[in-house]
Amino acid sequence: MDNIPKISNAEWEVMKVIWNCPEITSVNIIRELKDRVEWKPSTIKSLINRLLNKNVIGFKKLSNEYLYFSLISEDECIKEESKSFINKVFNGSVKSMLLNFVESKEISETDIEELKDILKQSNKKKG
Repeated sequence: MDNIPKISNAEWEVMKVIWNCPEITSVNIIRELKDRVEWKPSTIKSLINRLLNKNVIGFKKLSNEYLYFSLISEDECIKEESKSFINKVFNGSVKSMLLNFVESKEISETDIEELKDILKQSNKKKG
């Protein structure tokens, strides 16, 4: 999907449940979220409606229940959010982001070595 709508932090919580349990009812979404958030069922239903209006999720009616499912993969959303974050915070520079993590000691030596391996593999695929 080319234009992935912006998903709020609250909507992300609902999406995590839907990505984890495709074709899920609102009752089950509420049940899954009750231990993680202190939202009323009406709040969760409002979030579901916002996601429907953004065309991020769809539904099908089965008897008297609605089964909700994602129209956008989790990977697509993560990629879009990552790009948005890098653009907003680091002016689009992945290098600046990585330098910030390395300099702030947020990345271990093991992480750095793994990143080097990932970059080497990425270069092999491109060449």
